[in-house]
Amino acid sequence: MDRRPTSFTWLSFKIQRLSRPQCLVQLQSTLLFEMEETSRLLQAASVLSQVLTENTIPHAFHGTILIAILANSVQCGEIFCIVEGGTAIHPFGRVRQTIEGHETLTATISPWTNRLHVTYTEPIPPVSIEILPAGEEGPRRLDQTTVARIRGLPFLSVSEFLRAKLNAWSLHARDPDAQDIVWVMTHYWQSVDINRIPEQDMERFVLSQPLAAPAWAAIKDRFAA
Repeated sequence: MDRRPTSFTWLSFKIQRLSRPQCLVQLQSTLLFEMEETSRLLQAASVLSQVLTENTIPHAFHGTILIAILANSVQCGEIFCIVEGGTAIHPFGRVRQTIEGHETLTATISPWTNRLHVTYTEPIPPVSIEILPAGEEGPRRLDQTTVARIRGLPFLSVSEFLRAKLNAWSLHARDPDAQDIVWVMTHYWQSVDINRIPEQDMERFVLSQPLAAPAWAAIKDRFAA
């Protein structure tokens, strides 16, 4: 039998090993992280989006954060920001130039993995958002046909979110991506543009994830009518 402590028991045990000041700090940080994770990510996204918008840089947020918003969930562990490049400048360069000197945003690039993360340093713990180049992840152009505004922030549209997640699943077959695809299809199938969905990839996905089959059939029927 699995006798690992519950998160509450683990937290109580950890608090007992801390002094009173340490206890208060640990408790505050843990509760903020576990209970308001989506709000923290949205706050970071809002600050980053404001800076990018002020510099007319097309961008859109992507990841499980979209499902957390649509499902009114307080827990979320994935957020990306897809950014278009400029004339003779890579999206990473655009972002780094834009936030240079910002009070609460810092950029960290990992040359060996070719990844760029922007960290929003105001909350505890800080929030990290990975930057993804448009076209390599998501659509090449971020405009009114591929982006939807939700809570005042730009996100990939439902169809583009589904397309990007399906592509990720086709490459890596990760369970979290599969769960995201199934959730979006079953809840927002009426918003899916079948012309943006690779049909062969989706057929393979449905064979692997039968829960998505009714929604996929409904999408095909809607466009066949």
